[in-house]
Order: sequence, then structure tokens, then C-alpha cells
Amino acid sequence: MSADPEAIRLSPAAMSATGAYDGSAATTAVKVGVGQAAAAVARISDRGARIVAVTIALVWHLAIGLPAVLGARTELAVPQVVLGGWLLVAAVGLLAGIRLLRDTPLPAPPLAGLLLMVDVAVFAAVGRAQLFSPANWVWGTLAWFFVVVLWGRPVRWLLALLAAHAATSLIAVALYGATGAADLARAAMALYGTSSLPVAVFAGAMALGMLSRDRAASAAATNAMLAEREAAEQARGERHDRLAVAGAAASEVLTELAQGRADPSDPDVQRRCVRAAARLRRLIVESDDVPHPLLHELRAAADLAERAGLSIDLVTIGTPPPLPVQVRRSLAEPLTATLADERDWARLTIVANSDEVVVSLVVPDRAGPDAAGPPPEQGDGPVEHLYERDGEIRWTQTRWRR
Repeated sequence: MSADPEAIRLSPAAMSATGAYDGSAATTAVKVGVGQAAAAVARISDRGARIVAVTIALVWHLAIGLPAVLGARTELAVPQVVLGGWLLVAAVGLLAGIRLLRDTPLPAPPLAGLLLMVDVAVFAAVGRAQLFSPANWVWGTLAWFFVVVLWGRPVRWLLALLAAHAATSLIAVALYGATGAADLARAAMALYGTSSLPVAVFAGAMALGMLSRDRAASAAATNAMLAEREAAEQARGERHDRLAVAGAAASEVLTELAQGRADPSDPDVQRRCVRAAARLRRLIVESDDVPHPLLHELRAAADLAERAGLSIDLVTIGTPPPLPVQVRRSLAEPLTATLADERDWARLTIVANSDEVVVSLVVPDRAGPDAAGPPPEQGDGPVEHLYERDGEIRWTQTRWRR
């Protein structure tokens, strides 16, 4: 039973969740994705083999061992010990099978020791007449229970238990006096026939798990490389789009200046240049690899305004959560546009927690008495825009809530 590793693929969106390609994040995502894919395929393959081993052990024990014990109980030397051993091994197998299928660690050493003690007791209690009969159920069943209790352990553990089982069997054969060529041949065939298949299943399951893990890791690594390349292409396209937006922000005023249609000394032209520069600066810093991009973008805008001669106070309370580029843009752009027009003073405040980010800007209200009133509240997707003025100050706020 196996899973298809080709179905496990990393998404480019997971590699570039905020719209800007991060090489270190992408590499980490590749490594995590490859490891998870390999582990998932190995778990599925191993679970199928576990079901097979538990089913064979319990069905063989119930369908073959029990009828043989009950049918020959009057011919057994100590039938109570043989039947009691059967019941004890059945209980151990049921408990181990349930824990194994639930992926719960098994106490392998004590369970293996208990099975070996049952092995010795059954050989001692079965009697010479039933030594090679199906009533001596430990010949054919016990090896499968070794497989169940030792699942996930090295193969050498199983070989050691089977060697102890073989030694117990040969000692019993010798003590019962069954040392003729025919009896020894029967003992050898019984040991070989009942041990080779469990060893093959145990070793094959381990090998299948390793092969599945390697194949899944190889396929996931290939898919991760493709996803990383797609993410890089997507990031390049986004950078191209951002460059186009940034160029559009400044091309109009620069064209007018170059053609002589705008006067550099005109205050309106200067304000347009500052606004274009602020927008260009914000678009550039959007792709910076920093812990808190929104704070980085707002600080860049405040720094630009301060260099233009504005007295500005920047207050930050809390830490913003990771936000997509579009949300950060909606939070910052209305305030940076207002900030670019100011010349006296401004107060920029960012209050943030894991579920909410509020950015507020307070500037002087220089409008005359005939100025229009504040615009209505607006919303830009998950971001709310608020605007108020009272003749002395203007207050602009953007708010994002999870």
C-alpha cells in the first residue's frame, strides 16, 4: 500500500505569501515540504504492511491454532498450559495490534520476553505425541507475533528471537527423544517454513518503507524546485508590475518638468513631486525583506517627509501581524498621500495587535471656511478609511481587522 508522491506538490503561493519572493523562506519551505512528503508516503506504506502483519498473526492464531488445540486437548500432556498460552498470546497480539495500528509505541522487550516464556511452556506441555502436530501451535504462529511486537525495530531483533525460538524447539526435540533423521528433518522444515515468510514480510516492509520515503523525497524535491521556479517567475512579474506603477507615479510630473510645462518653483508642482517620491519610495520598500514590512513602509514615508522639512512624530504601539501587500498598500497609501502635502507638522500613530492594525495621521487643517466637509467613511476590501476635520486639525485613519 503506497501513496503517489507526485500528488504532493508545493504551491508557489506558499513560497511567496506576501507577494514578494523571499529566497530563504522558499528554501525553508522546500526542505519542510520534502520532509513532510517523504514522511507521509512512508507512513501510508508502513501502515499497509502493519495491517497485513497483524491480520496474518491473529487470523492464523484463531483459524488454525485454536481448532487444533481444542481438537487434540485430550492428547496433550498439560492441555491447560497449552490453551492458557494460546489465550495469553492472543491477548498480547490483540493489544500489540491495536497499539501498532494506532501508531502508539510498543514495549517490545517485555512483550518479546513474554512470548519466549510461552514458547518454552507450550513445548514443555504439549507432549511427545503432539510435538509436530498442529496442536503445538507455537511452530507456525509465534513467529508472526514476533513480527507484530517488534515492528519498527531492526531486523536483527527478529532474527535473534527466531534464533531463540529455534533453540527452544531443538532442545524440546532432543529432550523428547525425537532425534531420528525423520524427526530432525521435520523440525528443520517446520522452523524454516514458519520463519522464512515472517522474516520476508518484516524485512520487505522495512525496505518498502525506505524505498517509498526515498521516492517521495525525490519527487517532492523535484516538484519543490518547480514550485520555487514558478514563485521566482511570479515575483519577477510582480516586480515588473510594481516598477510600472512606480513609473506611472512619477512619469507625468517628470514629463511636464522635462518639457517645460511645469515650473519647479511652483508649490503645487513641488507637492506633486513629493507625492510621487513618497509613492515611489513606498512601492520600492514593499519588497524589502524586513520583519515588519508595514512599519518599514510607514517609516520610509515619514523619513521622506522629514527630509522635506516636515516636523513629524511617529508613534508605534504593538507589532503588526504578517499582511499581504495589497492590505499594507491600502493601510499606508491614503496616509502617505496626505503626509506628502504637509509642511508644518504631523503625528503618525500605528497601533497593532494580532487581530487589528490601526494607522492614524493628524495634520493641521489649513482649509478655509468654505472648504468642503469630510468625505464619507470608505472601505477598501478588509481595510476601512476614516476622515475627519474640525477646522484646526485633519484626522485620517485606516483600519484592518482580521
